[in-house]
Amino acid sequence: MSGPSFTHVALHVPDMDAAVAFFADYCKLQPVHTRGEGPNRVVWLAEPGREKVLVFVLIPGGDYQPQGEDDFGHLGFALASKQAVDDVAAKARAEGRLAWEPRQHSFPVGYYCAVQGPDGRAVEFSYGQPLGPDSPDLT
Repeated sequence: MSGPSFTHVALHVPDMDAAVAFFADYCKLQPVHTRGEGPNRVVWLAEPGREKVLVFVLIPGGDYQPQGEDDFGHLGFALASKQAVDDVAAKARAEGRLAWEPRQHSFPVGYYCAVQGPDGRAVEFSYGQPLGPDSPDLT
């Protein structure tokens, strides 16, 4: 390795159980490491098969962080089709979690929606971005 390698994102979450359940349900991330117990536990989550590539480290504590209308900060996940984006949006809408309705933008943004996670952060689900498995080239 000749330079830095991006390995993890660490987030404080106000409700560990809700965060782990959300990321498992919506993002299909699985716990790969847990340290500590109860309200003080730290949980590492990863996509199956990518446990040594990129993990989310959930740390207890922190405040609920609702995002304003003009705040487009988010975590992003690629999906396999526009229909998959629509399916996530429908589920989130039914649960009162839909933050951004599905919309299409020019390349490289693609088709996307966002779901409000249990900590208030937006989590984007997209199709057609030049990121993730089977993605088109950025050029």
